[in-house]
Amino acid sequence: MNPADDIDPRRRALLRAAAVTLPAALLSGCADLIPGQGAPPNLYRLTPKSTFPDDLPTVNWQLVLAQPDADAALDTTRIALIREATKIEYYAKSGWTDRAPSMVQTLMLESFENSKRIVAVGRRAIGLRADFELRTELREFQAEYSQSEIAAHVAINAKLVRAAERSIVGQQNFLSKAPAAIDDIEVIVQAFDDALGSVLKHLVEWTLKTGAANYKPPI
Repeated sequence: MNPADDIDPRRRALLRAAAVTLPAALLSGCADLIPGQGAPPNLYRLTPKSTFPDDLPTVNWQLVLAQPDADAALDTTRIALIREATKIEYYAKSGWTDRAPSMVQTLMLESFENSKRIVAVGRRAIGLRADFELRTELREFQAEYSQSEIAAHVAINAKLVRAAERSIVGQQNFLSKAPAAIDDIEVIVQAFDDALGSVLKHLVEWTLKTGAANYKPPI
């Protein structure tokens, strides 16, 4: 006699169902271990500056924006955080929609365009025959944790270069820290947006004023 014949038909049906569903469950449980099969990260983007003071000068010269330089820790799509002075970490399952320097360059470009105070502005890659070039370095772009608060820290060093002479006509550091009310990635991204917005506002204002003061019309 086959021992399987002694199994109750209802129990046999349950065993068959278990044999089908168990491998599926095991595959589901291991999905995060298979490259490309885990849950996709939440992606975030920031916004350009769109409001500027009425007394901002209108200029008729052209500007190119070099992509910001950044060290390897910030030249990434990952969202950086610092809990200790000598250690950089990243938020799990969250990231920017583009590498931070490229994202910041795009937001700078859009902010200059939103000012409606400049005749032409573009990326260096498009080959615009510009009067000035804005070279920047992204020095801080992380959330910082301390005993008293969490804050997004953004810092950009800017140099305005007269294109014809390749000479620096102005240099300035722009930085801002914006607190996050709670340790939540959505709130922290909003703090990044606030901090970067402040930096972009002052960067655009400074660039237009510095360029206006140092512009030499072609002869």
